[in-house]
Amino acid sequence: MELITLFELPQGQEGTVSTGALAGSGDAADRELALRLVEVGFVDGERVRVVARGFPGGEPLAVRVGSTMFALRKFEAERVLVAPLRAGTVESA
Repeated sequence: MELITLFELPQGQEGTVSTGALAGSGDAADRELALRLVEVGFVDGERVRVVARGFPGGEPLAVRVGSTMFALRKFEAERVLVAPLRAGTVESA
């Protein structure tokens, strides 16, 4: 399964948050960010979709997680690993 960061997920495409969903150095700031992202819904198996990107530079990202919309900065979106869903892909429950 190919994993990319949420920032790399193309606008309009869906993906699922992967186990070990947070990339980073493991320092205190990364752990705090990881906890915040999990608390708002970036958990293993959750579907996500990049709805819009800011201009210029592509940030912030408007991201739908479940039924909630969030704005993430690039450094936050780069911490979330996702498996892109291909068109017509159906996940097994």
